[in-house]
Amino acid sequence: MTSATPPAAPSPIPPVVPTGSMRDSEQPTLTLTTDAELRPWRPTDADVLVAACRDPDIQQWNRPTQVSTEGARTKIARWHQRWHDEQAAIWAVAGTEDGPAVGLAGLADLDLGGGSAEFLYWLLPAGRGRGLAVSATVRISRWALEDLGLHRLRLTHSVANPASCRVAVRAGFRLEGTMRSALLHADGWHDEHLHARVAGDAWPADA
Repeated sequence: MTSATPPAAPSPIPPVVPTGSMRDSEQPTLTLTTDAELRPWRPTDADVLVAACRDPDIQQWNRPTQVSTEGARTKIARWHQRWHDEQAAIWAVAGTEDGPAVGLAGLADLDLGGGSAEFLYWLLPAGRGRGLAVSATVRISRWALEDLGLHRLRLTHSVANPASCRVAVRAGFRLEGTMRSALLHADGWHDEHLHARVAGDAWPADA
C-alpha cells in the first residue's frame, strides 16, 4: 500500500505583500498635478488605445499589438481583471475633470509574494513634453512601495531610447546595468538598460 504524499511544509519566508491586498480593493485614482491624474482605464478610452497602437514612437519602443475599437475595449476589461487577479496595475494618464487619456503608466509582472513588479509607460503626442512620464512613474512608485508594500520596482528600456533613460533617472530609478540583446524590436534585437528602485531609496527632490 502506497502512503499518501505528506503536505508541503509552509515556506519559512512570509509573502512580502499578502494575497488579497489588491483583489479586495478598487483601483484608486492618483493625483499627478493640478490638471492631470492617473485613473483606471474606461471603455470610452478605447479609441485612445487604438490611436496609441498606431503611433510610431509607441510602436517602436512598446511593441503594441494593433487593435480595433472592440479589441481595445476587451484589453481594457482585461486590465481591470488583472488588477483583481493581482497581476497588474495599469492606469490611464489623463486630465482632470473627465479629461481624455493621453498615456498609460503602471506595473506589470506583479509578484506580491516576492514583492516586485515591472514598470511600463507610454505617452501620446498630446501628453509629451509636460513631465507626465516622470511624475506618473514617481506617483505609482510611491503607491506601490508605501501603500501596497512592494519592495523592488524595475524599469527597462532599449539603450537606443535615451528619453526613457532620462525618465528613469529623474524618477529615481538607479541604473543597474545593461542586459545584452534582451528584447526583439521591429528593427532587431536591442540591448536594454535595467533600472530599479527599492524601498528606502531617496525620492527625487522635486517629487
